[in-house]
Amino acid sequence: MTDLPQDLADALLSMPKWPAGEAVYRLPPHRGKLTVQLRDKDEREEFILDIFRGGISLERRTHQTRGRQIYVLARLDFGSPHRNPDGEEIGVPHLHLYREGFGDKWAYPVSHEKFPNLGDMLATLNDFMAFCNVVEPPLFEPELLP
Repeated sequence: MTDLPQDLADALLSMPKWPAGEAVYRLPPHRGKLTVQLRDKDEREEFILDIFRGGISLERRTHQTRGRQIYVLARLDFGSPHRNPDGEEIGVPHLHLYREGFGDKWAYPVSHEKFPNLGDMLATLNDFMAFCNVVEPPLFEPELLP
């Protein structure tokens, strides 16, 4: 896999995104995964929003946005600490951002300004989508929220 130039990765992350269809989604159960297709306004770029939930730990979850199918642009991880390539350990939760030459291997502490409701899964998912510039979030079935 070749690297994306950093300026392109940054542009993809900041590009406004919309759901690719009219579907209503169910958030995944424990040990589950949901993949939502997103697009830019002109439908030239496709993105994927992945939502993972762990099984044993109720707090273990991941929200990630991918561009060009394979490049993780941003990933919010809950579960276990992360060690960056320079050896620095980043606590939980942490935010991975694409970095040219390293992909998604670098993590950063989470900004409580951007993610003020880390204890609420749906609020955190909405904050993550706002961070990734999903201007019209997908619809989720409210009666089935975990």
